[in-house]
Amino acid sequence: MSASMQKYTGVLVAAAIVLVGLWMSVIIVPEDQQVVIVRGGKPNRVYNAYVAGAPYGATDAGIHFHIPGYERVQRIDKRLLSVDMSQEQVLSTDQQRVNVDAYARYRITDPVKMIETARTTENVTQQLIPILSSNVRQELGKRTFTSLLTAERGQAMANIRDLLDSEARQYGARVVDVRIKRADLPDGAQESAFNRMVASRQEEAKTITARGQRDARIIRAEAEAEAAGIYAESFGKDPAFYDFYRAMQSYDVSFAKDGETGSKTLLLSPDNAYLKHFRQP
Repeated sequence: MSASMQKYTGVLVAAAIVLVGLWMSVIIVPEDQQVVIVRGGKPNRVYNAYVAGAPYGATDAGIHFHIPGYERVQRIDKRLLSVDMSQEQVLSTDQQRVNVDAYARYRITDPVKMIETARTTENVTQQLIPILSSNVRQELGKRTFTSLLTAERGQAMANIRDLLDSEARQYGARVVDVRIKRADLPDGAQESAFNRMVASRQEEAKTITARGQRDARIIRAEAEAEAAGIYAESFGKDPAFYDFYRAMQSYDVSFAKDGETGSKTLLLSPDNAYLKHFRQP
């Protein structure tokens, strides 16, 4: 091999080494990832870090560089991550054993703290699972089973989220939401619980009916007393007209035709006091 060929070969090898080194030093950061550069076992810098409230399009994704062999690249998901709780049995305040299945959604907001405390997102998830289970038992144990079927359930979820979020912050994470997938009674207890609920609603209906009947009697008595007062006042002002008015009402009922035969027969003496308003004064 000639000296010129050896010279070009050395140049080509050196160029190839430089190109390989540049290729290995390149980091492609996608939009859905945060990249932490770890130097000497400690986080050194972050690319495309999550920033709360950042304007749309503000991103650090793209091509970046690191020193291969000296710096390590750790990728962290920037999207929402899930914590799925295994089914737990909770004793409610009305002594109902409820099978609860819940989940939480969280995001890594401080990747440096996450690496320093938990190393990986999988470890963060494993740390949050028992905390979520404990918070669910603690919060739902303060409530009745029927409250989980009302709007009060939303407040319970908000309380659990706040409790879990306060614990997640030590791992550089923020809990976004907590939801209950299922809250069911154990097999065999649903029918008895349903019967108790029916009995409770029937008892409540009886109470409401009795209260309504009591109020109706009071209103009717007050109305009759008021009417009697008006009649008495009217009678005192013009006794003759009151007597005439009451007599006309009586005549209207007494002389009305019978509903079945269409006629009615009354035998009265002409000088009967009942007919005094028909006689010429």
